[in-house]
Amino acid sequence: MSKTENIPDIGKHGDDFSAMFAALGDPTRLAIFDRLADGRPRSISTLSDDADMTRQAVTKHLRVLEAAGLVQNHRVGRESQYAFCPDQLAQARAYLDQVAGRWESALMRLKSFVEDDEE
Repeated sequence: MSKTENIPDIGKHGDDFSAMFAALGDPTRLAIFDRLADGRPRSISTLSDDADMTRQAVTKHLRVLEAAGLVQNHRVGRESQYAFCPDQLAQARAYLDQVAGRWESALMRLKSFVEDDEE
C-alpha cells in the first residue's frame, strides 16, 4: 500500500484549499476574516479603523482572502465592501470531515486489531 492511498483525493479544489489554509494561517488575516464572518459587509476604511492598521495593509490582506475565495468584494459607490463568502469554507470543511472520517476508521481498525491480538 503506497502512502498516497491514505490521502483523500481533494481533486480540483486542492489549490483552492492550499490558498485558503495559507490565507487563514496569518493571524492578521484570520482576525479580519473573523470580523467579516458575522455576515455584515464592511468597507476597507471600517476594517482598517477596527484593526488599527493602514488601509493599504488591510487591502493587501483582503486581496489574499479574496483570492482564496473566503471574501467577496462589491463596489458600493466609491467604496469597496468586503463580505464573508461561505462556499469555500464549506467545501474545506467537507474535506476535513472526510479526512477525520478516514482517521476514525483507521483508529477503529487499529483498536479492533489490538483487542483481537490480546485474546
